[in-house]
Amino acid sequence: MPTSRSRETSRLLRRGTRRLGRIVASVVAIVVALAWVFPVYWMVNSSLLSNRTLQSFIPTFFPVNGTLANYENVLSGGSFFTALGVSLSVTLIAVFGCLLFAFLAAIAISRFKFRGRKTFVLAVLIVQMLPAEGLFIAQYKMVSSVGLLNSVIGVSIIYIAAVVPFTVWMLRGFVAGIPADLEEAAMVDGLSRTQAFMRITFPLLAPGLVASGVFAFLQAWNEFTVALVLLPAEDMHTLPLWLRGFIQASATRETDWGQVMAASALVAVPVIIFFLIVQGRMTSGLVSGAVKG
Repeated sequence: MPTSRSRETSRLLRRGTRRLGRIVASVVAIVVALAWVFPVYWMVNSSLLSNRTLQSFIPTFFPVNGTLANYENVLSGGSFFTALGVSLSVTLIAVFGCLLFAFLAAIAISRFKFRGRKTFVLAVLIVQMLPAEGLFIAQYKMVSSVGLLNSVIGVSIIYIAAVVPFTVWMLRGFVAGIPADLEEAAMVDGLSRTQAFMRITFPLLAPGLVASGVFAFLQAWNEFTVALVLLPAEDMHTLPLWLRGFIQASATRETDWGQVMAASALVAVPVIIFFLIVQGRMTSGLVSGAVKG
């Protein structure tokens, strides 16, 4: 039979093994995090350096003699703010429209029984699987035929149609995870069905709406190919198109990587601000959506 000393030794070995495993996992996590953060750091670092310094064979890892001249040159043209306005308009319209339609569809799928409900859910998934590139010609002709080419409304409608299917599927899980008994109990207390839904169910759906809104925001903000097709006019370019045009303009003389990196950093700033505002709700929403429905 094992002695007390041998049991203690075995226990210490298991503890040491677990501790070593945690240390190795922590080191791997730190390395992965650094590999993920480094491109962002390099973009910001390069935006603070002159083009001559960036073209040197010796890399500069710290902007010791950094300058904001690249940002001043990018902003002085004025086209950045025009593109920013277009991007914000398109993104806000797309997010609002997507959440509105997806929310109503998720409520209908989860709360009501009607003929063709399963077929509708299957159709939502099939639409999500269609490649966006295969729809460009049809989208262009449709938008052009109604006079919405080079229009914020036109490209916003296409964005909403592209993002709604997945958002419906995401919100369906949140709605299905909230028991209908809560609404029925509130109705017993004297509330109407609408009042019970708005006071009881809707606040519980806030994390799901935020998580879905983040997805819609990122899709609309970073979208490039649809905007390239539907917004050919230079004064209607979104920020991704503006950044591409900025790089092309630099390439006609010599690519000024300092200004390119400064422009890229400016494009990322609104996304960072948005995430700082919604990060709390977004985290809880993603976790809740993973276990509901």
